Amino acid sequence: MRIGVIGLGTMGAPMARHLLEAGHEVVVHNRTRDRELALAERGAERAASPALAAVGAEALLTCVSDTPDLEQILFGPGGAVEGLQAGALVIDCSTVSPTATADFAARLAGRDVELVDAPVSGGSEGAERGTLTVFVGGSDEAFERARPLLATFGGRITHLGPSGAGQAAKAVNQVIIAGTYAALGEGIALAEAAGLPLDRLLEALEAGAAGSWVLANRAGNMVSDTYPLGFKVALHRKDLGIALDEAARAGLELAVSALVAAEEDELVASGHGDEDVSALARIPRRWASVETGEAR
Repeated sequence: MRIGVIGLGTMGAPMARHLLEAGHEVVVHNRTRDRELALAERGAERAASPALAAVGAEALLTCVSDTPDLEQILFGPGGAVEGLQAGALVIDCSTVSPTATADFAARLAGRDVELVDAPVSGGSEGAERGTLTVFVGGSDEAFERARPLLATFGGRITHLGPSGAGQAAKAVNQVIIAGTYAALGEGIALAEAAGLPLDRLLEALEAGAAGSWVLANRAGNMVSDTYPLGFKVALHRKDLGIALDEAARAGLELAVSALVAAEEDELVASGHGDEDVSALARIPRRWASVETGEAR
């Protein structure tokens, strides 16, 4: 199958690679064009614009940073709709607004193009291994068309409802992990203050009720106080903004998420927005530094 892939960041590039390895004809485009080179060396064709990436494609996979970026690459000048053929399928693996996704789906349907929203979870590790969790929204028919492609990089693929349902589920995911990251950072700060042996403590925690993906995969960052990517603080803050907006529409108050969002705003403002989201551990350490008078 001929597949266009737009957006070759931490998640999108491995997705394109898995599609190539599965034997598909892949055409890639990225705003920063040199990110296309490694995939071109593996056999991908390069396209100079989203429209050209979509020409002749039976499916177009997008994985970009935010809702305005997705709207631009789909509907802006030189956007994918200029190249998409009737009957094509768009699979969006970005994390964007559920409300906007439903609107995009309706606009594409007017061109006889179906949209599947398929945001993912599992981090850069899951993207590299092809074991991502995929939350899917769209029609039953579109889901079945998308499933074999999603299976090239997804370990668990769950169809949750019509257009926007996948994005709503990803918002739930981001709310849950927000509290997990923040609480883990506070727990490690408390363990340090108590003088506990952190390596043995983490082994014990993993075997108990506190065990989680975040603990298993990001506690090491927090212990060493280094935060390589991963998933950027700034992007998780964007995701929390989406979740908080959706909650407000539903008349819900998400107090923990709002608190973590404020902590991430502080990290971004102090120059840590490009670090992994496990950098939330910096916040309780700063409190400890103020109490002890130590620089941190």
